[in-house]
Amino acid sequence: MATTELKSDAIFELLKRFLGTEEGVAVKNKVNLVYQFNISPKKIGIDEVIYTIDLKKGEVIKGQYEGGKPDATFSLKDEDFIKLANGKLNPQIAFMRGALKIKGSLSAAQKFSPDIFPKPAKL
Repeated sequence: MATTELKSDAIFELLKRFLGTEEGVAVKNKVNLVYQFNISPKKIGIDEVIYTIDLKKGEVIKGQYEGGKPDATFSLKDEDFIKLANGKLNPQIAFMRGALKIKGSLSAAQKFSPDIFPKPAKL
């Protein structure tokens, strides 16, 4: 795992706090899946920082999922992740353009949406 500082680190920290709120618990209960994000500073697959969003337990962990395989794994660049989390990049369009790579269950991946991420005004 790389020790690279990413802009997306702050979004994962916000998400960690959001999942402790009433609205965050509702999101967790609705989705109930585990997502792994492999975030790269410049090019997908190089110097990746891995985050796990466990929406079964309601936690965000820096590192790989240790409870088996995640339901879906997303690989993308830091700047694209920021756009995705802010709702400025559609996940389906990013996938079609090759800016987002998916491993695992496509049905689980389709349940992912930027709505999972809190908007900065909510915290």
